[in-house]
Amino acid sequence: MGLRPIYQSLTIAAIAALFACGGENHAASVTGEAARTFKKGGDDRSGPYEVVGGFWKASPDHTDEWEWGSVSAVAADTPDRIIVGVWGDQNAQREDRPGGSNFLVVVDGDGNIIENWSQWDSMFNRVHQVYINPYDPERHVWVVERGGNGVHEQILKFTNDGSELVMRLLDPNPVQTSEEARANRNPGPLDFGQPAVLAFLPDGHFLLGDGYQNGRIVKYTTDGEYVSEFGSVGSGPGQFDLVHGIAVDRNRRIYVSDRRNHRVQVFTADGDFIEQWPDIYDPVAIFIDENDAVWVLDATLNRMLKYSLEGELLDYFGAYAKVSSLGRSGWTGGMSLPHQMDVDSDGNLYVAQFSGPWLDKYVPRADADPKRLIGQMVRIPP
Repeated sequence: MGLRPIYQSLTIAAIAALFACGGENHAASVTGEAARTFKKGGDDRSGPYEVVGGFWKASPDHTDEWEWGSVSAVAADTPDRIIVGVWGDQNAQREDRPGGSNFLVVVDGDGNIIENWSQWDSMFNRVHQVYINPYDPERHVWVVERGGNGVHEQILKFTNDGSELVMRLLDPNPVQTSEEARANRNPGPLDFGQPAVLAFLPDGHFLLGDGYQNGRIVKYTTDGEYVSEFGSVGSGPGQFDLVHGIAVDRNRRIYVSDRRNHRVQVFTADGDFIEQWPDIYDPVAIFIDENDAVWVLDATLNRMLKYSLEGELLDYFGAYAKVSSLGRSGWTGGMSLPHQMDVDSDGNLYVAQFSGPWLDKYVPRADADPKRLIGQMVRIPP
């Protein structure tokens, strides 16, 4: 699975020509008139992609003490404008920089910082995910904030350039412990339990995966008015233990990463349980592409998993690469608790590596099998 060399039938004459031309990087085994060629070596760690080395760079205000905190979120506006969410600056002990900074930045196609939304720093503590609504012609930017350290849980909607705050759904209460939040079995529309993820519908409605504590999926109108919800905390069908990913296919079925239950659950558009895909360890994000492939980021295995809409595992790639068990440094582009992904209009893949902390850019290989590439997010018919 995931290791799929491309085979090509050759005649004996073609094989002879290959070696005559210096085909030392290929080998052939002949059975009768048929043979195959393959490239020697390789380990498929980045699948059909090349990793752009040195893409993620330090901020100009970083010092020997302060560097990037966890890189948690990414949304590709264009191939030359990528919005990145970070847990501010932290030191080597992962302690927060006093006053906070660098929560939302924008980089160009080479990874250079071209915008810093520092005017909104006071609203952020734990930026969890960042989105651009694919059905919105104005391409507003949405941020899910988990709260803490004096910041309340909230959902924020900004203009594309970050100059204006358009909408804010604010939990009026400070962040509670998991026990306190889960004791409230009937949370109100804004009684967030550390909200986690969003998905958008063509009519402007959006779905909130809420989240770490509440175990529910909530639907709101484009103006943030409560519509409906489904789900509760637990391990049975239609229950959740940490909602950490949500996506909608072109048939409006809803897919949910039920992270601590190690599964994906599938629902109708009205929230009725359809089925579960079990034994997916630590799924943190779901992305359904235009080819109807369901891609799941696995935070523990550090893999990108490809499923069919029916739940069949079709392919995977990715490898952990922060540091090995022998203390050797990792390779550029390795995954380290991948947290959110997006694909730009040129087909480049971006993955926020929460524990890296860094943002990776993956560029399709020239000889990549198109079936292994991740397409842009599926668009639901109106």
